[in-house]
Amino acid sequence: MTDHGITGGVHSAPFQAWLAPVARRAEAVVLPLMALLVGFAVFSLFLVVQGKSPAEFFGLVYKAGFGTAFSWQNTLSRTAPLLFAALCVALPARLGLVVIGGEGAIVLGGLTAGVLGVALAGLPAALALPVMVAGAAVIGGLWIGTVGALRYFRGVNETIASLLMAYIAIALMNHLVEGPFRDPASLNKPSTAPLTDALRVGDIPGWDVHWGLLVGVVACVFSWALIDRTTWGFAARIAGGNVGAAQVQGLPVGRLILGFTALGGAFAGLAGFFEVTAVHGSANASLASGYGYTGILIAFLARHNPLAIIPVAILLAGFEASSGLVQRRMDLPDATTLVLQGIVFVAILISDTFYGRFRIFAPERWSKP
Repeated sequence: MTDHGITGGVHSAPFQAWLAPVARRAEAVVLPLMALLVGFAVFSLFLVVQGKSPAEFFGLVYKAGFGTAFSWQNTLSRTAPLLFAALCVALPARLGLVVIGGEGAIVLGGLTAGVLGVALAGLPAALALPVMVAGAAVIGGLWIGTVGALRYFRGVNETIASLLMAYIAIALMNHLVEGPFRDPASLNKPSTAPLTDALRVGDIPGWDVHWGLLVGVVACVFSWALIDRTTWGFAARIAGGNVGAAQVQGLPVGRLILGFTALGGAFAGLAGFFEVTAVHGSANASLASGYGYTGILIAFLARHNPLAIIPVAILLAGFEASSGLVQRRMDLPDATTLVLQGIVFVAILISDTFYGRFRIFAPERWSKP
């Protein structure tokens, strides 16, 4: 062995020690980003087949979602429920659970907020609003927490259970809005009675965006701290890697599953609360707008990292905000953005198979030939 080889190995060791954690984290950023670009490329082919210009499409998306101050206002308003919906997926995912029924918790949380708002209309807002917040969060937490309970106590697949329960929740909401809780004055679009102005959530001072955005960002930061900076989060990561090993070590797997699914559902319930109190003014069928399903894509794109959820949610909100302009200018159906989301989601799922395959992201393999 030459002196150069020995010296090179000695001097490169500290550099590799510094670079190793960076490489591991880079994999969680690079692969989803590449999957996103591949999804965009496949969607561009989809547009070309229809005789449409991909450049025009993405140009309109930028213009409508991020091009002006009004565009940003529209995008950030749509970001708020997406943050909560993505957390409903990301938190249980740390335990290895795939919960995709956040839409059900959103509509039931919104319905609860609307009904409580009508019942408490005579109380001061300082008393009524906290009750509405608590009601929406509790209902959402119980709904998704039930999915966790079915998984832990009965072995029911959480993906199927959460999806089926979402359909039940939407049907229940429609029944109650069109029946017992319907405002007689809502003729063409059944809804609960409108909330009083005192029970409406206003905008952040200086912004034309409601407070749900700030609360959603705080929820993401709180979730990140819970997962990465607490013993509960550490226990959840262990249980997510190997439930059997976690049980052998005496970790409270049952409480972790119930707690994380209930917390995710509570966040989804808050999305419904803000949709009713800040956007619609009453509970109606518009609550089932698909935010829960978009949240699935956001959570997977963010690799279930609560902090990464914030920029990814803004990006996807911009695409949703542009759907109307794309429809008018390019004569495309409003569901075109849903096609894009579906293609990107498939690309993300495929990208999961490449984790650990690239040597550049695996420091333990750098010294091997």
